[in-house]
Amino acid sequence: MDSSNMTEAVVENIPGYLSATLNCKCPRCRKGDLFQYKSAYNLKKGNYMKMNEKCLECGQPTEIELGFYYGTGFVSYAITVLFSIITFILWWCIIGVSINDNRLFWWLGLDIFFMLLLQPLFMRLARSFWISWYVKYNKNWKGERPIEPERTNNEMKNAW
Repeated sequence: MDSSNMTEAVVENIPGYLSATLNCKCPRCRKGDLFQYKSAYNLKKGNYMKMNEKCLECGQPTEIELGFYYGTGFVSYAITVLFSIITFILWWCIIGVSINDNRLFWWLGLDIFFMLLLQPLFMRLARSFWISWYVKYNKNWKGERPIEPERTNNEMKNAW
């Protein structure tokens, strides 16, 4: 078979919505990282929450407007509640729950411990989900420029 007659289709491996959001990737191109540092536990000087100003792949701004990420507190709360519900169901199925002993208090203590331990990760996930609800995937992101935010104030960036 002659290779000149064959047409090669280059298929890009584009992650799905959930995979890109859980890995804190840009929602527009699903390739660039939202955060400057890979680790959610780089706690020096608040580095765990430092976001790239724009996606390094497609140029999508991450700060869409002033105070854009204030709503992520609700998302982070929902994630922690979901985490507690899942751990409670697992505890109930594996160990059981009884008011006659301390098993419920052991679950509560472990749940609080792991919620505190995972909080930096939950906060990052909350931001990733939040921006993904406002910035949609664009399959033509290489050829189209991102929409520039209208309401930003450079003097107030990161003033929280």
